[in-house]
Amino acid sequence: MRPTDISRRDLLKAGGALVVSFAIPGAARGAFGQAGAGADAKPLLLPDELDSWIAVTPHGSVTAFFGKMDMGQGVDVAIAQIVADELDVAFDRVSVVMGDTAFTCNQGGASGSTGVQRGGLTLRHAAAEARRLLLERASAKLGVPADRLVVRDGVVSVAGDAQRRVSYADLIGGRYFHHKLEWNKQYGNPLLAKGQAAVKNASEYRVVGRSIPQKIVAEKVYGRLQYVTEVKVEGMLHARVLRPPSAGCGPTAIDESSIAAIPGARVVHEKDMVAVVAEREWDAVRAARELKVTWAPPCTPFPEMAKLHDHIRQAKSIGGQVPIDKGDVEAALKSAHRIVEAEYEWPFQSHASMGPACAVADVRADEARLWTGSQKPHYGRNGVAKLVGLPPEKVRATWVPGPGSYGRNDAGDAALDAALLSKLTGKPVRVQYMRHDGTGWDPKGPAGVYRGRAGLDAQGNVVAYDFSARGFSRQDVATTENDPKDTLAGQLTGSEPKPTIIFQVPSEAYDFANKRCGWECVAPLLDRGSPLRTGHLRDPLGPETHFASESFIDEIAHAAGADPVAFRLKYVKDPRHTAVIRAAADRAGWGKRPYPNPRRGRGDVMSGRGFSYTERNGTIVAMVAEVEVERRTGRVWARRFTVAHDCGLIINPKALELTIEGNVVQAISRTVFEEVQFDRDHVLSVDWASYPILEMQDAPERIDIVLIDRPDVAASGAGEPSTRTVPAAIANAIYDATGVRIRRVPITPERIKAALARA
Repeated sequence: MRPTDISRRDLLKAGGALVVSFAIPGAARGAFGQAGAGADAKPLLLPDELDSWIAVTPHGSVTAFFGKMDMGQGVDVAIAQIVADELDVAFDRVSVVMGDTAFTCNQGGASGSTGVQRGGLTLRHAAAEARRLLLERASAKLGVPADRLVVRDGVVSVAGDAQRRVSYADLIGGRYFHHKLEWNKQYGNPLLAKGQAAVKNASEYRVVGRSIPQKIVAEKVYGRLQYVTEVKVEGMLHARVLRPPSAGCGPTAIDESSIAAIPGARVVHEKDMVAVVAEREWDAVRAARELKVTWAPPCTPFPEMAKLHDHIRQAKSIGGQVPIDKGDVEAALKSAHRIVEAEYEWPFQSHASMGPACAVADVRADEARLWTGSQKPHYGRNGVAKLVGLPPEKVRATWVPGPGSYGRNDAGDAALDAALLSKLTGKPVRVQYMRHDGTGWDPKGPAGVYRGRAGLDAQGNVVAYDFSARGFSRQDVATTENDPKDTLAGQLTGSEPKPTIIFQVPSEAYDFANKRCGWECVAPLLDRGSPLRTGHLRDPLGPETHFASESFIDEIAHAAGADPVAFRLKYVKDPRHTAVIRAAADRAGWGKRPYPNPRRGRGDVMSGRGFSYTERNGTIVAMVAEVEVERRTGRVWARRFTVAHDCGLIINPKALELTIEGNVVQAISRTVFEEVQFDRDHVLSVDWASYPILEMQDAPERIDIVLIDRPDVAASGAGEPSTRTVPAAIANAIYDATGVRIRRVPITPERIKAALARA
């Protein structure tokens, strides 16, 4: 059966709840909710139409159409809070539709922690404009100037005469505004549309600032939430894609008779892409295992893993920048009383999502449907359209919660694999990756080498600071599946890759008189179809860069004989930044213990604390990590964290705390456990045994969070900023505990024991 197609008018009649029901017979095809004829028809789905953002149902509830999606942080709840406040309706009367290209404009999907920071702006302005128009209509109906009207829970009444009233449902329920907004003519994250109405001041908020829970949590706990893995379409084939045993090697021969005994199984082969399809999923799994494929001889595209960082150091630069170049660093270094130098290394890392990706595509001659767990379904639509040769408006993509996200994981590849196989077979196709596909072949977070140099004068003052980064681009494949060239399906069938050369420097506010920060990229190890192609992983390059930079700041402080917190406060002048640093230090009781640690390096279990501070797109984070290091085993337990967090206006305090906790836990895993293993031919990390992540016994016993609310400052992102602060806090705490510096991630027991043995 095919998942039902729902028109926007049906959505409004249903009270604003978008429920995608699976296996409903007789569903109509192609109901994309596009414009019809007449004054009552829905306007085109364009950002300059108010109806693209806000609708009032016949029952008076409100639907907000959000062109992003939520990955578990509760962004949809925050959007509903914003809309409820601007429209003066109860929170429970607002529903949010997101991630469906038939109902929402492209606001960039989940990207760069911009759900509230950017995506929420247009919804706030649209809701404010809708309220203004509704007040105008109420004014005409009640015969009272708009400035004498008040609104409460979607009911407009005359101030001082509550009996004279009219509801939003009476004014427009189930109909369209037909009202234009001012739009900046951009799509994606920069999209901004607004009307004439001024948005409310923070002092007027009643819903924003409250800790409203996510209802979806109960749906997950009780097994009621439908995931993309559960999508079923009438006549659907199940597919498995075969990847080469040696990276970069295409098929030279395929023995289709090797799966002849499997009912309904057949091979789909397009250039270097090989897949099997079958009517039953287990038959597809069996066929993928039993199909005999002869692959081209290994081309050994990768260096030995032990020599990866030497390769990065020695490889030719393909581009770079020096975005920060203040004063004369070289002259200051030459005149310095003392030079401090250090190098840091970061590995390739996998998204290692909870489950491998799944997607369902139904490609017809004149239109296509896609169900995807990708966090950027609008770009998935565009990529499918280009791959199968359809106009984008003839492709509808629907986001359905998947097994993982946080950057460019394997979901985009699964989507275009499914679309290509559907086109080639003429049937709807469900692609379900296996665990070895999801971990072994997802785009990886890039490996890099980082070098710091600093000059101190005789009094221990910093006279020069030089930081350089070198590694693989964070966009060997783009941030989205908008173009087939950035997917395995495209690259294996002839699309020419075009990587973007981009890396990163630290983001902080240290005011050194002579300061230089730059980066260089080296070429990818394999130019296409690589299991080590690099792309965005949560807070792209943030943990890597700031592991190095904040570890190095700590090393400079130690060389200067300064307390790490006092040292940072000496060179950070921005009052918002210093307030966050002080908040973390004060809550953790930093001043209650002398520096350096009087028990450094003592005992079988050594304890220490470390500090780190970072900024990301307007959000400032400072952190204290407290760790225990077991001398005999080398085990590191990041036992407790204190986090101070300033992201401007806080929409939902509890959701923000939970988001920060999620950042911290995942970042601990990336710091202490995660590293992609590979040899000269292929990736060896293909499951939880070969790519271990943090487990319950390694989670911190406490994460203490200090939220700094600034109602006068626009909300910035929280989905990623505290990720980048964790690695250096742990590394600095290990030094405080043991007296040895760890400059390579992951900080494994073997590396701890080796460092202690050298000390």
